[in-house]
Amino acid sequence: MNWRVHLRRTRRAIGRPLARVVMPGVLRLLSKTWKSETLGAENLERAAGADGGHFMALWHGRMILSMPIGAHKDYHVLVSPSGDGDLSQAMLGRFGYHVLRGSTSRGGAQALRAMLELLRGGATLVITPDGPRGPRHSMNAGLAWMARATGHPIVPCGFVCDRAWRVKSWDRMTIPKPGARVVTVYGEPIHVSRDGGDDELEAATNSIRERMLEAEQLGFERLGVERDW
Repeated sequence: MNWRVHLRRTRRAIGRPLARVVMPGVLRLLSKTWKSETLGAENLERAAGADGGHFMALWHGRMILSMPIGAHKDYHVLVSPSGDGDLSQAMLGRFGYHVLRGSTSRGGAQALRAMLELLRGGATLVITPDGPRGPRHSMNAGLAWMARATGHPIVPCGFVCDRAWRVKSWDRMTIPKPGARVVTVYGEPIHVSRDGGDDELEAATNSIRERMLEAEQLGFERLGVERDW
C-alpha cells in the first residue's frame, strides 16, 4: 500500500472519533461569542403554510456555521451514506437534529419515501445540494425533483460571517472565529410544479442555485464585507 494513502487513512481513523467528541463542545463555545442577525425569518413562516412541511437548502461548506443556529428546532437533516456522513450525524445529534441517511443522488427512492412521510407531518428537512463531494456550489436536479415529487416548497438559505477559518477542502468549510458577526438569510420559498417536465426541472434547479447564492450575497452585503467565493 502507498504510504501516503496509509497515512491518510490512519489520520481519518483517529481524527473522526476525536472530532465526534471534541468538535461539538468547541463549536458550542465558539457560537456563544458570535453576534448573530437573521434576515427573512418571515419566509420560514410562509414556507410552512397549512401543513408546515418544507425543505431548507444551504451549501455544504456552511454546515458547521449553521449547526448552532438551527440547534434544537426539531429539524431533520439529509446526510450522505458515507464516512463523512457518519461524522456529520454524530455532530448533528449533539445539537438536537434528527438525521436521515441518504442523498439527492444515492438511495433516492428510499430517502424520498422517508421524507414524504416527514413532510406530511409538518417537518423541516435540511439539504446540502452540493454535498457530499461537490464541486462547491454545484447543483444536480435531485432537490428540485424531490420538491416536485412531494409538492413541498424549498427555502434557499444563506449563512455567512465576517471572519472565519476556512478548511482546505472542496467546500471550503466555514468556521466563524470568536466574536464573528454572523448573518442568516432565509430567501423566499421556491415552489416546483408537480406537472413540470424535464425542462421545468432544469430551470427550477438553476433557480434554486441562484437564489441560494443571492441569499449569501445579501448576507455579505449586510456585513459590509466581500463574499468568500
